[in-house]
Amino acid sequence: MTEQRLKKPYSKQKLRQQPFLLWALIPVLIGLGGCRLPVWSSKDSGLAIAQSSGAAADATVNLPAFATVLSTYVDDKGLVNYEALQANRQQLDAFNASLALTTPATYESWEAADQIAFLINAYNSLTLKAIIDESPIKASIKDIPGVWRFDQHPILQSQQTLNNIEHDILRANFSEPRIHAALVCAALSCPYLRQEPFTGENLDAQLDDQVQIFLSRPEAFEIDRENNEVRLSAIFDWFGQDWVPGFAPESGFAGNDNERAVLNFISGYLEETDRAYLQQGDYQVSYSYYDWSLNRQP
Repeated sequence: MTEQRLKKPYSKQKLRQQPFLLWALIPVLIGLGGCRLPVWSSKDSGLAIAQSSGAAADATVNLPAFATVLSTYVDDKGLVNYEALQANRQQLDAFNASLALTTPATYESWEAADQIAFLINAYNSLTLKAIIDESPIKASIKDIPGVWRFDQHPILQSQQTLNNIEHDILRANFSEPRIHAALVCAALSCPYLRQEPFTGENLDAQLDDQVQIFLSRPEAFEIDRENNEVRLSAIFDWFGQDWVPGFAPESGFAGNDNERAVLNFISGYLEETDRAYLQQGDYQVSYSYYDWSLNRQP
């Protein structure tokens, strides 16, 4: 676990909402013909209370359904059996339907850790939905036009894109850069998808575990002493500024301000020899090739 943890890792602000479109929930609520989402009721659908921490989550959050999806279709390397999930998508659709029914007032009543866990699960689940909505399944999520910026999903009784969830809510409202080891964009170079949902109660340990696993992969972090180079995942390049508020070092490390903060953060997860190498700063920082191929099981 990193030694330099933010004193207040979660800062909570009000949810930024897009205007809610009632028609987006009509298929969920009344099951119009041709809709991919089934009709659910608390009596016959198995909707369960997601007790993620001391604060009780909304009874409509069907976390057990998402847990079933992850444990059934994700292997121990974080790869997904998309074909099997596409053929048996009922549990995924059930969880996504519950995201739409959860109210903003309920969300605002949760602790910040519960909110972060909810949003990470939503992003990952809706990404899975985006992949299996395609027939045939695409070789890369980048082959789906508008998947991040334009495709909208009903969540918290509003319409949000994947970019809205990641950039306008999670990154904007919480000082928690470890989310970048938990948000899975369905690519091989993304962090691995867990075989369990995130929960507020376990969020800190789960995020630390995600970081450790991510940093263990050579395409995410590698020290090359022979060439005097430290290679990082492009994720640390794209979102490097997110580490600056909590991890900007007073001295040491290499690169620009973002890179020095990232390396300072990473050093907290390393053995002493590697930590000292990063701190001395006499090396070049580079970024690994990012493989956008689908994170599918062979």
